[in-house]
Amino acid sequence: MLKSTFTPIFWALVPKPMSPKLSPNVIINTFANSTSLVRQNVSLKQHHCITPSSAYIHLPFCRKRCHYCDFPIVALGSASAQIDDDPRVVNYIQWLCREISATQVELDAKAPLETVYFGGGTPSLVPPRLVSLVLEALKMKFGLSEDAEISMEMDPGTFDAKTMKEVMLLGVNRVSLGVQAFQEKLLKSCGRAHGVQEVHEAIDIVKLCGVENWSIDLIASLPHQTSDMWKESLRLTIEAEPTHVSVYDLQIEQGTKFGNLYTPGEFPLPSETQSADFYKMASRMLCDANYNHYEISSYGKSGYECKHNFTYWKNKPFYAFGLGSASYIGGLRFSRPKKVNDYMKFVENLENGLVNSSGDGQIHAKDTATDIVMLSLRTARGLDMKCFEESFGSSIVSSLIEAYIPYVESGHVVCLDEERRTMGIDELNNSLLHKTNTERRLAYIRLSDPEGFLLSNELISLAFGVIDNCMDCLQHLEVV
Repeated sequence: MLKSTFTPIFWALVPKPMSPKLSPNVIINTFANSTSLVRQNVSLKQHHCITPSSAYIHLPFCRKRCHYCDFPIVALGSASAQIDDDPRVVNYIQWLCREISATQVELDAKAPLETVYFGGGTPSLVPPRLVSLVLEALKMKFGLSEDAEISMEMDPGTFDAKTMKEVMLLGVNRVSLGVQAFQEKLLKSCGRAHGVQEVHEAIDIVKLCGVENWSIDLIASLPHQTSDMWKESLRLTIEAEPTHVSVYDLQIEQGTKFGNLYTPGEFPLPSETQSADFYKMASRMLCDANYNHYEISSYGKSGYECKHNFTYWKNKPFYAFGLGSASYIGGLRFSRPKKVNDYMKFVENLENGLVNSSGDGQIHAKDTATDIVMLSLRTARGLDMKCFEESFGSSIVSSLIEAYIPYVESGHVVCLDEERRTMGIDELNNSLLHKTNTERRLAYIRLSDPEGFLLSNELISLAFGVIDNCMDCLQHLEVV
C-alpha cells in the first residue's frame, strides 16, 4: 500500500478549517481581476483528461498483521517464507488479472505504462510466476514502456537471492525494503515478522543481485524508541548505501493493536517534541549523506527519486488494481472494497458493465485546488504558482501569498523566482501590488526543510481556508 499512509511529523489530512479572517474588501477587490470560471474549467478539464501512465497493484498477503497496520491484508501465517500453491494467493491473482482486463480504456487515449508499483501487504511473498501473470495482464491491456520503473515492496525474510533474480528478470527494477528499524526490541514490539539478522541478510541479497535502484523504509516515533535508537537506524541505513530512503512517522490508527494500547504523545510513545527531533535528525543526517530531501518523507540520491510517487505528488491520474486500492481517473478517486469477497463481487460487476471506476471529467474546482496545494507542498519543488494561477485565477494566488507572508517572515515558507532564487519579504510584499503572477516574478512557494515541513499540517490547512473563501466568492460573483 502507498506508504504515505504513515504520515510525516504533524501531517494529517484533517477536516478543512474555518476560513481565515480575510477582509471582505480585500476579497472583493482581488476578485475584480480574477480569471473567469470558464477559463479555469478549460484548464482543469485538460488536466483531468490526461491519460494515466502509472498503475498501483495491491498484493495484500502478509505472514501476519503488524501492530500498527490498518491496510487491507490477508494474513497467510508464517509456515514458509513464500506460499507457492496457497489457493488464496492463486485465486486472488486470477481476480486481479480479471479486474485489469475488464477495465475500460479509450482506445485513442491508450498510453503505455511508465511506472508500476507493487504494494501490500508483502508483495515479495507472492511467487514470481504469479507476479508475471499480473505484468502480462498489464502489458496486454495498456502496454508497458521499455524503460518503465517497476517497483516492488519486499520485506526482510520473505525472499532469497533466487527469488530476487527471478523478479528482476520479470522487469522489476526498483525495490523498497521494509526494514522499519534496526533494533530487535522495536521490531518485536511492532509485531514485525522479521528480525535484525534478516534485515542484514536482505540488504546483502539486494546488493549481491545487483539491484541498482533500491530504498530502505524506516518508521520513527515507535513505542520505547529513543533518540539513540533512531540515530543508530539512520546510521546503519546510510552505511547500507541505498539509493533512496523513506522516513515515516508512526500514526496510531483505530482498530489496530497499537490503537488499543497507546495514546499519541503519551509514554511509551515519544512526545511531539521528541518526534519533531527525530524528523530533524533524519533530515540532517540524510542530507549530510548526500540524499536529496525531495518530499516530506522521501530522500533520494540524485536521479533516484521514485518516479511512481511523483504521479501522486503532481496530482496526475493513475490506475489502481486490487483489494482496497484507490485509482484516480477522469477526476474521480475510486476505492475498491477492502474485503476479499466484496472485491470479487466488484470485479464481477465490473465485467458486467455495472461499475464505472473512471470519472467523466466533471470538474470540482475547489477539491482540485486543495489537492494540488496539499500534494505540491509535500515536495521540495513546491507549488507552481504560474500553473496554479492559470487554473484558478490571479485572485486566489494573491490571497494565498498574503496568508503566507507571516510564515515567510518566520522562515517556514520559502518563495522562489523562476531561477529558484529566494525572494525576500520586501520583494514579496511589493509583488502583491501586481495583478498577475508574471508581473510578480513569484514562481514557486515551498515549505522550508525541516521547520516548514514540521508545520505542514497548519500551513496546508491555512491554504484550504484561503481556497474556501476564494472559491465561494467566485461562485457568488458568477451567480450575480
